[in-house]
Formats: sequence, C-alpha cells, structure tokens
Amino acid sequence: MTRQISIDPVTRIEGHAKITIQLDDSGAVSDAHFHVTQVRGFEKFVEGRPFHEMPSLMGRICGICPVSHLIASAKACDALLAVTIPPPAADLRRVLNLAQIAQSHALSFFYLSSPDLLLGMDADPSQRNIFGVLQADPQLARDGVRLRQIGQQIIEILADKRIHPGWVVPGGVSQPLNAEKRDAIMAMLPEGLTIARRTVDWFRDVLKKYEEEIATFANFPTLFMGLTTPEGTLEMYDGGIRIVSADGERVADGLRGDDYATFINEAVEPHSYLKSPYYAPYGYPDGIYRVGPLARLNIVDRPGTPLADAEFAAFRWQDRNSSFHYHYARLIEVMYCFEKMAQLLENDTIMDEHVRARAMPNSRVGIGVSEAPRGTLMHHYEIDADGLITRANLIIATGHNNLAMNRGVLQVAQHFIKGEVIPEGMLNRVEAVIRTFDPCLSCSTHAVGKMPLQLQLLTPTGEILDELRR
Repeated sequence: MTRQISIDPVTRIEGHAKITIQLDDSGAVSDAHFHVTQVRGFEKFVEGRPFHEMPSLMGRICGICPVSHLIASAKACDALLAVTIPPPAADLRRVLNLAQIAQSHALSFFYLSSPDLLLGMDADPSQRNIFGVLQADPQLARDGVRLRQIGQQIIEILADKRIHPGWVVPGGVSQPLNAEKRDAIMAMLPEGLTIARRTVDWFRDVLKKYEEEIATFANFPTLFMGLTTPEGTLEMYDGGIRIVSADGERVADGLRGDDYATFINEAVEPHSYLKSPYYAPYGYPDGIYRVGPLARLNIVDRPGTPLADAEFAAFRWQDRNSSFHYHYARLIEVMYCFEKMAQLLENDTIMDEHVRARAMPNSRVGIGVSEAPRGTLMHHYEIDADGLITRANLIIATGHNNLAMNRGVLQVAQHFIKGEVIPEGMLNRVEAVIRTFDPCLSCSTHAVGKMPLQLQLLTPTGEILDELRR
C-alpha cells in the first residue's frame, strides 16, 4: 500500500499548483507529480472574436508577462494579414520584449528564488522570503526592486501602460518612438546593466554552496529548444527554432515556427490541466525537452552582446543539464537584454514614423512564435471568412517544460526524502526545483488572502507519522 505526501499549494511561484509524492511500504519515493490545478479558458472563449482583438485579449492571459503574449499574438495576426511589418516596428517590439524579459527575470531571481540562495534551503521559513533578504542583504533586495522597476518603466514609456498595454497591434505598433522617449529609456540602461553585473558576481560565489542541489535539481539528459539568429546567437523576437541534445549536438536547426505542428505534439495527463508537449520524432515521453533561459544558452553559440558573451564563457563550464543553472542563465540574459536594447535604440531608424502595415485578412491561419521569459511561446489562430476566430491553440513556455518539471520533482524527492520524518528543508527543495523553471501558471486567475499549506506523512493505516503546517 502506498502513502502520499501532498504539497498544496507550491509557494513562491506565479499561479496555483500542488505536488504529490508517493511512498512505497519501505518509505522510498516511488513516484511524484506536479499538478497545475487551475484551468486556462482562453483557447475556447476567444472563439468567435474578431482576430484584430486577439493581442489585447491574449495580453490578459497573465499580468506578469502580458507583453510576451501581446507579441506572439500580434505575430500570429501579422501572418493572418500576410504582411511584413515595417522594420522600425519590429525593432520596437524587440525592445518591448527585452524589457519584459529583464523585469520578469528580476522578479523570478530576486523575489522568488533569492531567499533560498541567500539564506539557504534549510533557513527558517518565516525568514525565507523577500523581507528576510532585505534584512540579510539590503543591497541585494534593493537591486531586485530597482531592476524590475527599470524594466517596467521602459514598458510604460514605450506602450503607455506597464500591464496589459495595447500598443502592439496586428501589422506593427500603434505609435512611433520619439527622441524624448528614446533618451529616457537610454538613460536607464546603464544602471540596469550595472545591477545585473553586480548580481552575477555575487551569484558565482553562491554556486559553490549548492553542489548537491546542482547535482539533483532536474539534472538529467533532455533536448533543449529555442529561437536563434542565423549566426547562432540569442534571438528573443524572431528566428529559426533550434533543438539540441543533452550533449549539445544539433538535432534540428532552422525549423519554422509556423510548422511547429510537424515536430511538436501535445499529450494530456489526468493529473494536471497543463498540457505536456514533446518532440514528435522521439515520441512520448522520450521527446522531453526544456525551454527558457537554460535552454536558450544551451542552444546558442554565444549570446551576441559583449558583456553577456564574456559571462557566457564561464557559464559554458557549468553542468548544462542541471536546471539549477536556470538562475545563472537568467542573470546572463538580463545583461544581454540591456545591452541589446541599447544597440537597437542607438539606430536612428527606430524612430521612423512608419510603424504599421495595414491590410485585410489574407490567410485563414496565422502562427506567431517568440521567446517569453520562461521560453518559447506559440500562438496559433484560425479564422473564418469574416475574420472571426474559429480555433486557437496556445503552447505556453511553462507547458514545454511540464515533462521536465515532473521528472525534476521526482528526482529531488527521491534524493532528499529518507525515512518517515519530513525535514522542512526537503519540502522546500521539492518546491525550489519548480522555482528554477519559474513556471507562470497564474494566467488570469488571482488568489485573495492567505494560502495555507498542510503536509502530512501517513502510514498505510492512516496514522500520522509527521506533519508540517505553513
């Protein structure tokens, strides 16, 4: 008879989920699952809506990363129009997306994961939070707040709103960039880059304390997937899809986003509302792959900006299969984002007033693919003769990582759960492996009030052996 540990909810993530861990009669972990317990309804309730509403609607999937959905959605609508948007509009979308990635990475690293990294996985849970970080290292806490603020302010300058802006539209963007706004953004970039460099220097020393976690936090061979430029550098907005093996060998390169259905299939498991995509040629579940910062740095030859390239040289010596290194990869990407925004904004053509291509629908199918903070994001729309949505399919970055997150929970549980007593630090490590992926589950749902946690370890007859409450 098996026994079950339930962690409900998983804390310090964006959204609602739980983890269940099955123990056999000897007390060893036999299985574990990561359950996403909320329903995303966007694929169904957008049916019948005019296609040109999609960017604004899809931007409301999530309050943390609305820009990511705006951009993937707008790219799908560009395909429905069958237009090539003006180059300045594409570059403005790139800047907006880079600001989004920088601020989201700051949220993940400083607010959600730095309590574990600074205070320790076994620290007092009442202190293991952003307020504990503020007390232990005020500079680190202030850096996290300021870095996210800079990213959000750039979004607001460009798009007039920090959350759910309507500036990105089918065919481009709604307004051009002027010199005043460009100068305001450029003035903030050096500070953001300084904070990123300071944090990377701090994090390198932190790595030495977490050898056991590096070895066990979703550390196993998988494929890695993401967008790259033709030169093999980071590409967050457009480009070909590259897939590499756990050893870094190229499995596929230059794949087209609008052909995603030929190489990505989606499975459904009864324990979760989150779909489980896999690489179709390898089958299910052998086609497991990862996306996001770790994957992006594993597939590229180099990031493509000076400071990020220099740090990448050190990153490449790390264990490329350990999901613990998502943290390191995020910091390198933040450096890249600020450097790349500066490069784009230094070109005067970005202020050209022609920023939108206008047309009627010229295609019944439109697919948009871009890189969100958490990985490759895919929006697929089909319309009727009146331009109304008949079908929408979304593959969210967190979905791409679903198989890896589940396997990671099992790996950590099997390593750290021993016997019939639950160390609180073990519970935290099971959650922390999920935090490395920075899953975004919230979509449009929000919780109000306290989210309690009660974890019990029971005998086969129901006797309570150990219990933790939060």
